Amino acid sequence: MTDNKKTATLNVDGKTYELPMFSPTAGPDVIDIRKLYAQAGVFTYDPGFTSTASCDSTITFIDGDKGELLHRGYPIDQLAEKSHYLEVCYLLLYGELPSAIELEDFENRVTRHTMVHEQMMNFFRGFRRDAHPMAIITGVVGAMSAFYHDSTDITDEWQREVASIRLVAKMPTIVAMAFKYTVGQPFVYPRNDLDYASNFLRMCFSVPCEEYVVNPILARAMDRIFTLHADHEQNASTSTVRLASSSGANPFACIAAGVACLWGPAHGGANQACLEMLREIGTRDRIPEFIARAKDKSDPFRLMGFGHRVYKNTDPRAKVLKQSADEVLELLGVEDNELLQVAKELEKVALSDPYFIEKKLFPNVDFYSGIILEAMGFPTSMFTPIFALSRTVGWISQWKEMIADPQNKIGRPRQLYLGETLRDYVDIENR
Repeated sequence: MTDNKKTATLNVDGKTYELPMFSPTAGPDVIDIRKLYAQAGVFTYDPGFTSTASCDSTITFIDGDKGELLHRGYPIDQLAEKSHYLEVCYLLLYGELPSAIELEDFENRVTRHTMVHEQMMNFFRGFRRDAHPMAIITGVVGAMSAFYHDSTDITDEWQREVASIRLVAKMPTIVAMAFKYTVGQPFVYPRNDLDYASNFLRMCFSVPCEEYVVNPILARAMDRIFTLHADHEQNASTSTVRLASSSGANPFACIAAGVACLWGPAHGGANQACLEMLREIGTRDRIPEFIARAKDKSDPFRLMGFGHRVYKNTDPRAKVLKQSADEVLELLGVEDNELLQVAKELEKVALSDPYFIEKKLFPNVDFYSGIILEAMGFPTSMFTPIFALSRTVGWISQWKEMIADPQNKIGRPRQLYLGETLRDYVDIENR
C-alpha cells in the first residue's frame, strides 16, 4: 500500500474533510476512513462490507472483470496446470515458490503430521451416526485446541508455525474420518508413502477387506480441486477467520469458525446446489424445459454452476477443472449415470447457446468440481467438507498474516441503529 498523496473531499453539514487515499499494487484506490468518526462524528454504511477494505494483504488478488485470480502474483491457471497443492500451500504460507529442498522439507513435515491424536477417535463417537459431516468437522477442528496445547500460543512464532502445519496435515484425515463415520465404516489411517490427494482418497474409499489403489487421474483431479479452492481473498469464511483471530483466539478456534461460516449454502454449498439442480432436471430430455425457465425473467429458477458473483467474464479456475472433469468422466464412464449425462449435455448447451454466451453464463468451478466429486462416488454432503479441506491453507495464511500485522486490532463493525430511543421502564401492572 502506497500513499499517492491523493485525497477525497467529504462535505458533512457544511464542513469539509480531507480523507487520505492509498493505491494498492493492483485494484482500485481506497479511501482511508479510519479517523472519520473522530473528525466528523459519522460512520459509513456498507452492509456486507462489499465496498470496504477491512485489511491490507499480499496473498491473493482477484479482478472479476478480467477473470483473474492471482496467488502471490501467480495466475491460478498456471499453478493448477504446472504445480500441485502442497507447493501452492507453501506459496500461500511463505510468499514465494519453494526450492526443491524447501518443498521436500515442507512435504515431509506435512506428511508426518497427518495422524490425529488417538483419543480423538472417541470424540468422533460422540456424534450421531446421521450427523452432517460439516457438523462433525466444525466440532473436531475446534476440539484440536484441547489436544494440541503446545501450538495455541499465538504470540509464539514457532507455535504458530506448528499449528499451521498441523492444520494442513490433519484436515484431510479429519474430513475422511467424518465421511467414514457417517457411512458406518472403520477409520483408515494415513500412509506416509502417498501424496496428499492420494492419501485423502485412500482414507475415504479403502476398506480393511481389500487393497485400494488410487488411480493417478483421480488423484490429479482431486489435487486440482484442492488447488483451485485454496484461497479466494476476503470472502465470508476468510473474513470470519480474521475477525475471530482479531480477538486473540487460538488458531484451531479460528479455523473452526471459518468451517462453520463455509457451511452456509450461500458460500460453500454452491457445488452441492449444482448437483441438486441436476437431480431436479433428472433426464436429458428435460434440459430444454429448464433452459427455457432459466431465460424467463419471471421464473425464479436459476441454473446453478453457471456464471459467478465475482467473475464477470469467465472463472479462471473452470477451464483447468474442465480438463480434469473430462479425464475423470472418460476414465469412469457416464453411460450408467444419468445425472452425469445430464451435466455433460447441459454443459454443451450452455457453451453453444447465444443467450448464455452473451450473458457470460459459462460453467464455473462449482459445476465441474460437483461433477468430479459425484463421479468419484462422494455424496453431496461431502462436497462442502472437501471445500473446507482445500480452503484451510488459505485461512491459515490469512490468519498468520493478520497476527503479524502491527496494525492488527480487534474487529468492531459499527451499525445504523433504527430501534427505539430512550424510554422508561413501566411496571408490569401498568402495561
